[in-house]
Amino acid sequence: MTSTPGGTGTPLDHAAEAYVKLALAIGLHDPDYVDAYFGPQPWRDEVKAAGRSIQDLNASAQQLLRDLGRIPRSQDEEILALRHQYLSRQLRSAIARLEMLQGHTFTFEEEAFALYDAPPPVYTTAFFEGMLSKLGGILPGNGSVAQRYETFRNHFVIPRVKLDEVFQAAIRECRDRTRTAIDLPGGDRFTLEYVSNKPWSGYNWFKGSSTSLIQINTDLPIFIDRAVDLAAHEGYPGHHVYNTLLEAHLARERRWIEFTVYALFSPQSLIAEGTANFGIEVAFPGEERTAFEGATLFPLAGLDPAETERYYDVHRLTGVLNYAHNEAARGYLNGTMSRSQAEEWLVTYALKSAGRAAQRVRFIDVYRSYVINYNLGQDLVRQYIEGRGGTSDNPSRRWEEFRALISSPRLPSGLTSPHIPARV
Repeated sequence: MTSTPGGTGTPLDHAAEAYVKLALAIGLHDPDYVDAYFGPQPWRDEVKAAGRSIQDLNASAQQLLRDLGRIPRSQDEEILALRHQYLSRQLRSAIARLEMLQGHTFTFEEEAFALYDAPPPVYTTAFFEGMLSKLGGILPGNGSVAQRYETFRNHFVIPRVKLDEVFQAAIRECRDRTRTAIDLPGGDRFTLEYVSNKPWSGYNWFKGSSTSLIQINTDLPIFIDRAVDLAAHEGYPGHHVYNTLLEAHLARERRWIEFTVYALFSPQSLIAEGTANFGIEVAFPGEERTAFEGATLFPLAGLDPAETERYYDVHRLTGVLNYAHNEAARGYLNGTMSRSQAEEWLVTYALKSAGRAAQRVRFIDVYRSYVINYNLGQDLVRQYIEGRGGTSDNPSRRWEEFRALISSPRLPSGLTSPHIPARV
């Protein structure tokens, strides 16, 4: 990128430049806020030298939002209208994050909507107990469902010495499947690292120029399903592809400078995480994942391929329990659960081991209501794409709609569906 504001210097281009500098300035007060930046280096230097206070930034953000509201929205091309909406909603989210940095406390529900443009559904204890009852009917052994699940899962750990071989095979398959459906810039690539002492299981650090650093946390044993999950979610067709397409089509082709910065605590993250999770289903429709893992990954990991189908029968049921993470975050952040109670909830209803439950609460300590972006994001993305014909029995249309979504500035409020329950 050059240091010139994006596009042709329209009022919206100048608002975009102001937004980028605002995001960079917030990042000086909130180290986790700027997840990626590959715009003009002089802007970063300028922002650092200015050293503006949080109060000053909040006032500027409020004024920028008012200025943006006076810029007419395009009536000619949907993507131009989406750009205006994107900037407006990202700014509102930035203002909410600045208020948090000034000490304002939101409830879990208020924070999730203010930051991520999506109201989180509420799932009751009865819902999770019903799912646990179904799971208990197919798990072998005696004891509680959580105990039997832990015993079952422990037979499917990837041995540490085989970890890289299994991950590299999963990455190759995800990359090959993605590249048959999506044209990526020549030279797109990422580096894979194994790390420890992190509150997350995997992370993509996008560096610009179609390159990423992907880190896999090895603090805890890694189960066989995580190979494809992380290869697809962090790589192909997930975060690496999402960021690469936004860079290529919006930041470079259209010169929309706002897409050179990624504010983590913003509506963009629900799209990023939702498409990264749903992308696993896009890359492996129907039973193709089970077939691939049984033929390739299970043998590489030294696991019995005959157990693949049974493993994924259990895995599909436990996937619905992912919303238990949201309820733990809700209780913990709203003060109705202590740390130990939140961990116990995750052990009971998300079937986490004690170590994984503790890691998840550490994640909530840092990222708070961000947890909604994985499950609610996935469900909203799935319903949006399937509602446009991208169903599992029409994989080419599914890829087409997926590719369009991750190349656009569409945000969560543009995905909302009345079929996502408010309370279950």
